[in-house]
Amino acid sequence: MNLNRRHFLSLLGATAAGLALENYAFAQTPLDPQLISQADPQPIGTAVLPPLPYALDALQPYIDAETMEFHHGKHHKAYVRNLNAALDKYPQLKTKSIENLLRNLDRIPSDIRTTVRNNGGGHVNHSMFWKIMGPNAGGEPTGAIAEAINNSFGDFLTFKENFNKAGGGRFGSGWVMVILDGDDDDDNRKLKIITTPNQDSPLMEGKYPIMGNDVWEHAYYLSYRNSRGKYLEAWWNVVNWEEINKRYAQAIAVNNDDD
Repeated sequence: MNLNRRHFLSLLGATAAGLALENYAFAQTPLDPQLISQADPQPIGTAVLPPLPYALDALQPYIDAETMEFHHGKHHKAYVRNLNAALDKYPQLKTKSIENLLRNLDRIPSDIRTTVRNNGGGHVNHSMFWKIMGPNAGGEPTGAIAEAINNSFGDFLTFKENFNKAGGGRFGSGWVMVILDGDDDDDNRKLKIITTPNQDSPLMEGKYPIMGNDVWEHAYYLSYRNSRGKYLEAWWNVVNWEEINKRYAQAIAVNNDDD
């Protein structure tokens, strides 16, 4: 292992350790009764790190096994640990889903709100991320998402170019995401590419994330160094369109529920 690689691995470890040491030393604040008044069909309970749906090396050569090991086993694990530590202060919040908590972030007690935002967002974002990738994947989109891409962007190539441009232009750390935007008329809803800082989720703005790519450096630095553009281009070789079609259907359902 060369010096640069060893140095970056130490930074990865330090980042994960820092996530685990967030400060919760604020006075507790009362829970918003509106947030916890109704039963949630998907309570968070104790958040759990989801297992990868494939082996660590399954996405090579596009995403290396060492990156996957740190990204899933260190970073995502730290988000889960920190989220649980925050919610332990307000056990009633565990009756809600993490999606519900992020949609109602302004109702979360102020002493844990930032922790839930950062770590709950990181948990949700990464839980999506692992599923929308897979071995023997990539290629052109199929099914309803392909039709939606064509209707919204003209063709897949234009969509991919815009997605990569947005991801490359995201300053610092964050995500490039696809959401369903537009008015309440199903025929007028379009896909929209957005970027979010840090671990912010579109759920915080009432939007369901259909797909997204992590553009934090720890997601690609070991293989691509500072060339985020090469990583963004290579990523399309592992995109799992079957899972994205499921999330697109869910986005439509969520929007219909809000009508």
